This record gives sequence, C-alpha cells and structure tokens, in this order.
Amino acid sequence: MKTIKSITAIVLLIAISFSCKQKQVIVEENTKVCISDSLSKIIRIDTAGTSNIEDELSLSGEISFSDTKVVKVYPFSSGKVVQVKVSLGDKVSQGQILAIIKSADVAGNYSDLSTSGNDVAIAKRQLENTESLYKNGIASEREFTEIKQNYQKALTNAAKVQTQININGGGHTSADGNYVVTAPRSGYVVEKKISEGAFIRNDNADNMFTIGDISEVWVIANVYETDIAKVKEGFKVKITTLAYPGKEFLGVIDKVGQIMETDSKVMKVKVKLTNSDHLLKPGMFASVLIENKGNEKLVYIPENSFVSDYGKDYVVVYHDKCNLEIKKISIVKTVGDKIFIRAGLKAGEKVVVGNQILLFKAIMDSN
Repeated sequence: MKTIKSITAIVLLIAISFSCKQKQVIVEENTKVCISDSLSKIIRIDTAGTSNIEDELSLSGEISFSDTKVVKVYPFSSGKVVQVKVSLGDKVSQGQILAIIKSADVAGNYSDLSTSGNDVAIAKRQLENTESLYKNGIASEREFTEIKQNYQKALTNAAKVQTQININGGGHTSADGNYVVTAPRSGYVVEKKISEGAFIRNDNADNMFTIGDISEVWVIANVYETDIAKVKEGFKVKITTLAYPGKEFLGVIDKVGQIMETDSKVMKVKVKLTNSDHLLKPGMFASVLIENKGNEKLVYIPENSFVSDYGKDYVVVYHDKCNLEIKKISIVKTVGDKIFIRAGLKAGEKVVVGNQILLFKAIMDSN
C-alpha cells in the first residue's frame, strides 16, 4: 500500500513539474510562440561564429625533468664517504653541502703542492744568488740561464699541481684529504647513489647525486603512427593529471621526434611547461590534448545549443522575443565546447542555449 502511495506521489510531482515548464513558454492565440519572463531567466542567447575547423588529438604522456634543468654530480677523486647530508627528495640550494669524502688522492695532491712550493722557494733563492754573482762577473751567463730555467720549471710544476687540485674540487678540498661535495645548482635531489661508509673507486663512472630543478618540466607524449600527421611543433596543448582533476596546464609542442621506437611503435613529442608553483612532479602520468586548427572555416555554435529529434539535429534561432524559428543543421564534429556545422545556419545568427527543448516542442506543437 505504501509503495502505491509513493508511486502516485512521484507521478504527481512529475506532472506538476512538466506543467510548470509548459507555462514558461507563452503561446499566443495566433500560434506565435514567445519567451516568457520566467523562461528568459533560464536560457541565454548566443551568436553563431566562424572559425577554422579544429581537431583534437588525445595522447598519453608522462611528466619529466627538463634536460636543461638537471645536473648529475660525479666524484672527482676516490675515497671513503664520511658523511651524506641530504636524502632523496630534499630541496637544496646552490653551494649546499651534499656529502664529505675522505680522499687519499686529495691529501696526496696537497702534499705535492707543499713540495712544489718548497721547490719554488729554493729555486727562487738560487736564482737571486746566481743573478747577483752573474752581475758581479763571478757566475757565467750559462749558469745564470740554467738556474733561471730551473726556477721556471718549479713554477710550472707548482701551477700544474694547483690546477689538478682546482679540477678535483678546488676550494672544496683541504690538506687533510677531505673533499666536500656541493650542489652545483638549486633544485631537488632526484637521485642519491652513495651512503655513509661507502668507498668510491678511481674507476667509478657512476654519478653520486642528480639535482633537478622543476620550475620548468617537460611532458613526453606518445604518438602512434596513424596520428603523426596531426602533431607539429607550435601546436597548443592542454595537460591534465590525476593529481589535479579539473585543472588544465597549457603549453605548446616544443619538439617532435623523428624516430619510431622499435618496441612500443610510438614517436615521442616534447611539450615544455612552466611549473613555477611546482605542482607537476616528474614521474606523474598526464593526459595530453593537442589542438589543431585546419584550413577550412565553418560555422560553429555552443555545444549545448541544439536539439536532436528522430535522428536529426535542430537549433532554435532567435530573431526577437516572439519571433523564433527552428532550423535543421548538419553537424560535422564537436571539439571541446564548440559544434562545427556545415549547413543550416549562418554566422551571426542568434541561437537559444539551454532549455531550448522547451521552445522547440512549443514551436513544433504550434505548427
């Protein structure tokens, strides 16, 4: 019994609702359909425009570091890792200490520097003494020239050792053999391949850290062979991610690859994005929507401005409040919030948008 009452109530509500909507459209005695004041509040009038026909291509992609914003930190000398001062994912500033390495090579370089400095001092004294003797006619020119050459060799050797120290850490090394590894740029620690107590060998070719700046990122998208002709450098792109539903990141195609990958059979395109707020993280999956405007121009209307009836599409054309007309249209395609049509409507004509089905039915019933 309760079920029957509930069904009856629902039917009454639907009937009342339909009755109210019908009253929003005024039908005059001469069968003219007019827009009532109440209906005018829930519709809007938009104008048909013309535009190059647009196309959209949806691709999958991944957020990646920009190659120009990433630097790998390699060891300059062998040694034992004494301290590691950062962890994976840490934000670091340029010049910040990443690790300290105790290196016998560095200590040896400073020992050589000390020895070469002593050699320079001895050679300089000998040069000064010989020069004095030469001027007084006691030493020969040959002796003076040889001593001068020895002094130059000592200077050259000392400079060579100092250059080696500069190459192997420069001001970040000390005579006790400590080598301080610092961040070459600001960013995030995206790779960390050393730990305290580890030993770095002379033949180690691997990097210790990778520092990445994510103020600018790349989106690497996959393009299948059938879609290659639809992507070109400079095309506008909309990026969306699972992390920020409803938020769009705008960019342009920066580079189009020229090689199809053997395994995946896709070609890569690169989209450069400014990421000043650091919302996009390398490794995130991304949906890539490429916008492409063709050469053909067509009339377009808003996506929610047409009515489908028995397999045909119509719009309600607005001339004035009591001068409405139904026109059949031929839809070519829908791209975003635009519907491109090939026939039935001219640019500049006004169409009813939103709840236009009420007017459509009223006009059809009045004919």
